Amino acid sequence: MRCDGQHHVPKSASNGGRRDRGPGSARVLSVHGLSVRYGRSVRALDGVHLDVPADGVLAVLGGNGAGKSTLLRAVSGTLKLHRGSVTAGEISFQGRRIDRLDPARIVRAGVVAVPEGRQVFARMTVEENLRAGGLGARSAAARTNARSRIHELFPVLAERAGQRAGLLSGGEQQMLAIGRALMSDPKLLLLDEPSLGLAPQLVSRIARIIREIHEQGTAVVLVEQNATMALKVADHAVVLEVGRVALAGTAADLAASDEVQRLYLGGHAESQAQAEREATDARAHRRNRSLSRWAG
Repeated sequence: MRCDGQHHVPKSASNGGRRDRGPGSARVLSVHGLSVRYGRSVRALDGVHLDVPADGVLAVLGGNGAGKSTLLRAVSGTLKLHRGSVTAGEISFQGRRIDRLDPARIVRAGVVAVPEGRQVFARMTVEENLRAGGLGARSAAARTNARSRIHELFPVLAERAGQRAGLLSGGEQQMLAIGRALMSDPKLLLLDEPSLGLAPQLVSRIARIIREIHEQGTAVVLVEQNATMALKVADHAVVLEVGRVALAGTAADLAASDEVQRLYLGGHAESQAQAEREATDARAHRRNRSLSRWAG
């Protein structure tokens, strides 16, 4: 995949897609020259540079095997659980290097991941799952405030507090997985394929709730194969291809890119026109701060 400047998604050959920003734009997370291997031979990431700005949601797009989940594992410190390791580069969160920390310390620093497939504790109740997520909270008061926030975002979790998580629908389990992550009051939320396996109407709801979470002050990195949804939600986006950043820019610019159109949004005349409409909708959506709650 080439980065074509005419689509306003510039990729510098020297920085692998990293876009330098002015001093007024704070970076919550910075990934510099990150390379990751599984075992001795499988290179999953190769010199990845990217920044997560405090003023928006970052979408990470790419096909299977592009390195999207590996990126989140590196940031959350869980690579070793998958027999992976960082071989070069560094990851900094709010100016502090975290790629050498264990997962528990990364959570305490304020970075929490929601893995692909939800992975709730099926035999535990909804309330017990939320309590487990709150173990990393800074105080009892913080846990209480977080639970109130979660019940406001997802009223169904309050209604089903005593129900076993394994008996919830797929959409409700996704709510619970996100709610459990929010219990530790993270400053950065990592979402890995949150729309996977959900009905279209639930995908739209999760898109709205991701924006709501960000508007409440939590930075978000959204890994998605559903590029249409991700580019509606995000303000900024990168495309990974074979472990490298192939494209980077604003979500609106990537939605209008011929490369993204062809590979992720269709690429024929009708789908391009549709994508242009969706990009317009996405810009209007970001201006609209009156967002609905996900009731299930």
